[in-house]
Amino acid sequence: MTLIVEKPLDCDRLNIEDLLKPGIFIDSGSRGIQRFTREALQGLEKSSDEQKAMRLFEVVRDKIRYDPYSFSVEPEQYRASIVADAEAAFCVPKAILLTACLRAAGIPAAIGFADVRNHLNSEKLKAAMKTDMFVYHGYVQLWLGENSYKVTPAFNTELCERFGVKPLNFDGHSDALFHEFDAKGQRHMEYVLDHGIFSDVPIETLFTAYRQTYSGFADDVDERRSSDDDKAFAPSKPKPPQGDV
Repeated sequence: MTLIVEKPLDCDRLNIEDLLKPGIFIDSGSRGIQRFTREALQGLEKSSDEQKAMRLFEVVRDKIRYDPYSFSVEPEQYRASIVADAEAAFCVPKAILLTACLRAAGIPAAIGFADVRNHLNSEKLKAAMKTDMFVYHGYVQLWLGENSYKVTPAFNTELCERFGVKPLNFDGHSDALFHEFDAKGQRHMEYVLDHGIFSDVPIETLFTAYRQTYSGFADDVDERRSSDDDKAFAPSKPKPPQGDV
């Protein structure tokens, strides 16, 4: 695989048509992504792009559960068609998958990255990561007509319920970017630095940042996982959403 270091897109000079094309990691033209998207949008074939985007957000959010211990520095694990077959993934692969599915559905989308501070991070995970900062957290920017929205499909509904956090919902009219507060009003997630949006995944940039920030974390995540974290991050696999959006 040829690894490409990309620069952030210039939002003032965007060619929206480029955000419909397949990439190396956002392989929206692959059979796996075409199949995943078709199954997710079953019954919505003649619906609006807004309805399709809402459904795809919901399916990626809940069908693939969030698990930070699935962190990897293997490039292939960041290919959307590989993520589509996973039971669990962390924020970046899930954002990659949603970006690819949106493009497969004819909706322009780009992958974005930001450094965020998680104020409700578990003590075990914080100890493993040696920080409460999540560098290059993944999000998605999508376009519906002339309007664009930023969304994060990372945290599945079941996980949010376990942590007392309201799940993010995309309504087609506003951003669904981050959990600023939990259900009790405590500070949850804080965006510290936005790295911008990209047409494909800048994998070498990601891996450099990960190695500098999380030295050793990827090598022993299984040993570092606690029983409490198992309960939180490895619930039973939720079923895909059914019915109308």
